[in-house]
Amino acid sequence: MSVHAVPQSEKAISVLVADENRMACQLLTSSLQRNNNFRVVGCATSMSEVMGFLHQEEAQVAVISANLQDGPMSGFQLLRELRASHPRTRTILLLDSSDRDLVVDAFRGGARGIFCRSQSFKMLCKCIVCVHQGQIWANNGELQFVLEALGQVAPLHIVNAKGKSLLSKREEQVVSCVAEGLTNREIAKQLNLSEHTVKNYLFRIFDKLGISGRVELVLYALSHREGEAENSPPPASQPARKNPSREHAEEVRGTLVVE
Repeated sequence: MSVHAVPQSEKAISVLVADENRMACQLLTSSLQRNNNFRVVGCATSMSEVMGFLHQEEAQVAVISANLQDGPMSGFQLLRELRASHPRTRTILLLDSSDRDLVVDAFRGGARGIFCRSQSFKMLCKCIVCVHQGQIWANNGELQFVLEALGQVAPLHIVNAKGKSLLSKREEQVVSCVAEGLTNREIAKQLNLSEHTVKNYLFRIFDKLGISGRVELVLYALSHREGEAENSPPPASQPARKNPSREHAEEVRGTLVVE
């Protein structure tokens, strides 16, 4: 997907940048401001600064470092706070590497995209545009981490902040099958349903949860399952582990559809 320049006054995406280092934050801000697709509304180094900027103007996308001046991994706490207080601001978390636990905790906290600092600025621009359009930005390896995390805890039970079930038992079964990576045909066979019925269930689930497709459904399930929706502790800082498939994985940013 190419990023085309557009007049800032018409369609520029409002972006907030938050990084631990003031100089790094300003460098990224300057680079984004030179692209007519973006309008930077704030350059912050702490959670309080981020909230102050958002109080003045709601950013459409926030690019947040995992570490801020509030302490190691404070960016994860900020993700959770933004999900509750500024749900219309879509968040991208900046990571030094695609560490499995950090990736899972980022999406659990409400991130809409994961971006590694080793990638190019051009790719970051594409990431911001895709997230703004409502898509998920992650490579195949990172999404595999999410699927594995979903499969480690059973049964799946999606609840809201008050602990109320959002889906029927059958709908939860369909979501579990989607999280396992099953196709509509495989779900129909496993649940003894027709493919048409499975498709209807998916449309109903998407409508109830306010999402648009299978990838987003998996990430929603990860961040809203019972016992994990609220107050999850920040991830512990761990040494980065190499992901051998990351260099060859394609970014997942396509249309989210029902099969």
